[in-house]
Parts: sequence; structure tokens; C-alpha cells
Amino acid sequence: MKTFDVIVIGAGSVGVPAALSMAQKKLKILVIDALASPGQGQNKRAIGGIRATHSDKGKITTSLKSIEIFSTWKEKYGDDIGWIANGYSFPAYSEKDEKMLKDLMKVQKSFDLNIKWLSPEEYLEIVPGINKNNLQGSTYSPDDGSASPLLAINAFYFKSIEFGAKYNFDEQVISIDTSKSDEIKIKTDKGEYSCNKVINAAGNYAKEIGKMAGIDLPVTPDSHEGAITEPVQRFFGPMVVDLRASEGQGTADSANYYFYQNNEGQVIFCITPKHLMVGTESESTSVFLPQVAKRMVALFPKLANLKVRRTWRGQYPMSPDGFPLVGAKKKNPNFINAVGMCGQGYMLGPGLRELLSRIVTEDLSQDDLDVLKNFDLERDFSGIEKFK
Repeated sequence: MKTFDVIVIGAGSVGVPAALSMAQKKLKILVIDALASPGQGQNKRAIGGIRATHSDKGKITTSLKSIEIFSTWKEKYGDDIGWIANGYSFPAYSEKDEKMLKDLMKVQKSFDLNIKWLSPEEYLEIVPGINKNNLQGSTYSPDDGSASPLLAINAFYFKSIEFGAKYNFDEQVISIDTSKSDEIKIKTDKGEYSCNKVINAAGNYAKEIGKMAGIDLPVTPDSHEGAITEPVQRFFGPMVVDLRASEGQGTADSANYYFYQNNEGQVIFCITPKHLMVGTESESTSVFLPQVAKRMVALFPKLANLKVRRTWRGQYPMSPDGFPLVGAKKKNPNFINAVGMCGQGYMLGPGLRELLSRIVTEDLSQDDLDVLKNFDLERDFSGIEKFK
């Protein structure tokens, strides 16, 4: 039986950055994943946006750290991961949304988020041609940005290997024995391992992994669709998030949708369905493209002639309130969870990496503890994330 300091289950948006941070601390790390290579779960289905424009200290603080990592990676390590600071914007088309966004800005600024309110005229300067009818203005957070999920996960993966992390791919976890307080045993379809601590970063399968350790994790995947266009010359700046719900009927109903232009000039877009498709089915639907295209062109007519290259569907492993589950249950302190990212694992993972390594080494600061209160596995889930 091979022994490690920490075994990470899941080589995705959270597991790989965590492995990197712990390997940098000279811990003996094994990452186990049932798929063939890193990022083959939901990471490769991420649209690439990275924002700190959230509604609570935990996610704002974590994402600010992620932005620091993404934005300085090329300078520190030499890998081009496609980072651009294109910013995020949330335009308001009603007085109600304007008030909500401005009230939320007070909270966001209290946690040092760089965000401001733009008048309609100012917003048209960064998104020229957007529909002006009833436009009240927009929030704008210029430090938010985007990067390539493929380039980023591979950069983190190869760097973690340089620091000594070991990966076992195409390997399925079968059982987890947590009966001993100082040793956890993991059995897979290919071997047996022991470790001092486990990090459950299994994404869609976090609940199943938790059950093996005797823990009930309220994580349920639901499906969201995205698409990407041909590359064109840059013609607008920030990610545009339209918070309005559609007025359609049946499956035509949708909540918010969002789009941006990446570092290669491609427009990437995604929609939040009102009627969630629970489960892990990943085939594209016939509903998505006509549904979202109609809304996007009405908002921003310049998009009308773009050619869509492909569509896809991925999952958001959801928690009941839209906030992640990070930490351990009191009865099982060595089984650490970093799950329920609600479709934001890509933007939260790098920022969580050092926090997870400090949980492992039991070196948490008061600020860490404050952040973890928002992600507590024992919370009552009565709150609701405003920007899920």
C-alpha cells in the first residue's frame, strides 16, 4: 500500500491548483481521477470568465486571489494562458435592477472590489452599439478578466508535477475507509493507498465520494449550455451579463445570459435556464442556440452576423444556496471537501489552492476562518447567492 500526505480526488479546476500549492510546500501528493487527463470533467466546458464580482466576502476574497494568480502567471512562470483583463459588466434596464446593483456595490467595495457605476453614455463607450432603450447604466469591474481553461489547467498541472505531485488517471475510487483518526485508506480499481488527509474535489461526483466517507454533501449537478463563434476583430470590452429573465413560454424561458470576447477574438456565450436540467447529460440541445441568439441580438445587434462554431453542455455542481462547500465535517476533520462550486470552479480553484493547503497544514489565519464561514459545510443554507 502506497502512502501519501494528501490524496486529492479529482484532477480538475480545484484539484490541480490545490495539488500544486501543496506540492510547493513539499507535501507528498497523489491526485486520482477517473478520466484520462487533467481538466476532462467540467473544466474543459468552462467559458473562461474570471470575476471577483460576487456578493459575499468568501467568494470575493477567493476570486481576487484567483485573478492575481491568473494575471501574473505568464510573468512568473512563462506560460501564456490567454489572460486578458477585459472586465465584467452588469447593465441595468430597470430602476429595480439599478437599485439592486448599486446596493450590492456597497458590499462589494467594502471587500476591496474595484467596481464602479457607469452612466449609459459611459457604458456605450466600452460596449458600443448595445441597446440604449431603458438603459439605466451598468456596473463595471475592470480587474475581472478571462483566460483559456485548457491552457490554464495544463499550466497548473505541469507546474505541479515539477514540484513533485503525482497523478493517477483512468483510475476509479471504489471505497474510502475513515475509521482511523490518523489514517485514511482509499481503494481504487487499480490499487490501495493510505494518507493522512483527503481532499474531495470530485465536481459532479462529490456527493458519491462523500458517501464513501460517510458524509452527506448536498451537491446536485445541473446542465448549462455554451457556444463559441469564429474569431473577429475586437469590437467590445467587458463580459456583458444581462440579468433579465425572458418572457417566453415553456422551455423558451430563461434567466440571465452572458457573453464576452476572448483573447483570440471569439465571442463565447452561455445562458442560465429557468427550468434546470438536473443530472450529468452533456449532449447539446436544439433549444439553446435559437433561444440565446434571439436575446443576444436584441441586446447587442452587432452580434447578428457572427458565425457560431460549436455548442456544448456542461454541469454546474450546485449547492442549495449557490455558495461552495469548503472544509471538513467536525466528525471527520481529515476528509476535506472543496465541492459545490456552482459552475465557478474554474474561477475559484486557483484562489482556493492556498486556502486548502493551509487547511491541510492546520495553519489558518483569522481571515481564512472568516472566508470559510461563507463555505461552511454545517451552515443552514438559508442564504442565496445573488450572482449564481
